[in-house]
Amino acid sequence: MIVLNVTYKCKNSKRTEFLETIQKEGIDNASRLEAGNLKYEYYYSTSNPDELLLIEKWQNEDAIAFHKNQPHFSRLGELKAEYVNETIIDKFIVDGK
Repeated sequence: MIVLNVTYKCKNSKRTEFLETIQKEGIDNASRLEAGNLKYEYYYSTSNPDELLLIEKWQNEDAIAFHKNQPHFSRLGELKAEYVNETIIDKFIVDGK
């Protein structure tokens, strides 16, 4: 399993609007429905009002590659240009044993 912790450092006071737009456009639900997706959840930081964390869990690299080629993934990139200053991705390979 592959776990991605994606930290979005949003533009000033844009965090809630960013997440609401993602949800309104169904980007989160479309990602959850993809083959190989095990988790796709957003969390608000309690210490930074401009930070949003996305935790993704995928079965394997093929599932991630498929995800990156979906229209909703491209749309998320467009939204990031509008709402996000910086994206930090931490990747973990979990053995599961």
